[in-house]
This record gives sequence, C-alpha cells and structure tokens, in this order.
Amino acid sequence: MPALQALVSSAHTVVGVLTQPDRPKGRGQQLSASPVKAAALAAGLPVAQPLTLKTDEGRQPLVAWKPDVLVVVAYGLILPLAALAIPRLGCVNIHASLLPRWRGAAPIQRAILAGDAESGITIMQMDAGLDTGPMLLRRVVPIRPDETGGSLHDRLAAEGASAILEALDRLADGTAVAERQPEAGVTYAAKLDKAEARIDWTGSAVEIERQVRAFSPWPIAETRYEGEQLRVLAAKAQPAVEASAKVTAEAKADTKALAVDSALPDGQPPGTILSTSECGVLVQCGAGRLALTGVQRPGKRPVSARDFANQAPLVGRRLG
Repeated sequence: MPALQALVSSAHTVVGVLTQPDRPKGRGQQLSASPVKAAALAAGLPVAQPLTLKTDEGRQPLVAWKPDVLVVVAYGLILPLAALAIPRLGCVNIHASLLPRWRGAAPIQRAILAGDAESGITIMQMDAGLDTGPMLLRRVVPIRPDETGGSLHDRLAAEGASAILEALDRLADGTAVAERQPEAGVTYAAKLDKAEARIDWTGSAVEIERQVRAFSPWPIAETRYEGEQLRVLAAKAQPAVEASAKVTAEAKADTKALAVDSALPDGQPPGTILSTSECGVLVQCGAGRLALTGVQRPGKRPVSARDFANQAPLVGRRLG
C-alpha cells in the first residue's frame, strides 16, 4: 500500500495494478478484495488478478499495458522469465532486507529472531533466482530494542515507498547503476511456520524475547498453561544485573521494574513461574529469566501481566 500510494502521487504514471484474486475472509467467508485492489480502484487504475503469470492468458494484462517497469512488492506469485521480460526496463522488487542477507519470504521476522542490529530496504532488479538479482539501491534501517515484526514491517514499508521513487527516477534518467550482490553473507529467510511460535523455555531469555517480538502480530508466540494455549503478546528479558560489575543505574532500575525477586529457591526448571508483580510475570528460562508483560488465553481478550496474575496463584506453576 505505501508503495502504491507513493507511485500514484509521483511524477511516474501507474498504467495498471496486478494483485492476487479476491479471497474468502471472516466467519461468512465472503470474497474480499485486497487493500491494494481497493486503493487501485479508488484511484481509477486498471486492475488485473490473474491466478498465475505462467500462461499467456495470465500475462495478457501486462502485455496490453506495455509498462516501462514493473514494481513488485510482496506479490506472492512467482514471476516466470516470460513475465520478467515484458517491461522495457525490467522488473524491480522492494525487498525488506539488506541483501544478500535474508533472501526469501520472511526477512523482517528472521532479522529480529537473529538479533540483527539493522535491517533495511534493497531495490533489486529481478531475475530467475530467489532474490538474487543486482541491486539498484540500499537503505539501512536500525532495528530498535523493542522492535516487533509489525513495527519493523511498517517502518520498512514506508522506507521502501520512498526508495522505489528514487530508484525509478534513476532508471528514467539513465543514472541507475546495478550492483551485483556479493557472494559472501548470503542467508535465507524461510517462510514462517506456526509451529515456530511455540516457546521452548530451555532457550535463553534473550532468544525467547526476540521470538515474542518477531512473531507479533503473527503467528504470535505461545506456550501452554494449565493444559491450554497461552499467547505471549509482550515480554522482556531480565538483565543479568548481578552477573556484571559494570551495570548502569538505569539497567538496575529497569530490572527492578520488570519483576520482583524470585519467591522460589534457585535452580527451578525452565518454564517455572518464579514471581509476579504489577509489571511482569517472571519465568525461568534455560538461561536468564523472562518477564511476561502481556498475554492472552483462548477466547479471552489480551490482558496485562497484573490482570493475568490476579486470576489465579501463579508462582511455582510451570509453563510449556
């Protein structure tokens, strides 16, 4: 959406919009148009929704529009070579990572899971490979300590909308320089699997916090509590204040605010709830402790840690 809106408002002329076919949504499973389709129709743009671009029929709208360039953003369908060859200046993709790191379907979440300090946008000329084409432009976006998959997605979408205009200007005036991706540093961002959302409490608190942040708003990290699903919407790894003499007063205050000291002796199994406070439900991990700050039980609304702790005695119970 941000890319389409930016292109519509730019000096470039959008001659048509390809988007996926309408899909059934909601309890009634009524066919619903994508937000891209709705925005394109509102702007008076031609819209096509082919099931595939592998056939002459599916590619017919592209042939008829005779575009100079095709801008691809999270389209969700494979573009065969026959489609890539239609635009006079080729096809360019707005990719949400600093290529060649995190080629593939889920670069935003994988960057957070890995603890990367930065992400970014790469405007890439598309070829037959999986995000392997030469780069026209790269923009770095730092990953914030509290970054979620949703917040980073939105920041990168806005950055990508700006970057594609710059790249198209360069293509139009002939100043664009295509840089081959380096062979070193290639990583792949596999598509998210809902099974990855299950928390393994034997992991470190830092890793589990990244999992919670990366999988917000989907698929949402989860664990088991009293035999049922418990979604973990927000959490914070407790800094190991006692492990280092060089700890700032701010870090000490942050630790105190997150959770009170454990009401249980040391050496509790991973997943054990150690204590509760207004700001966190403290859980033992394989390394360190994690303060849950927002959770959701099946069929219930999201609640704060304090509200969750008020529902039943939690100390000593085990998650997972």
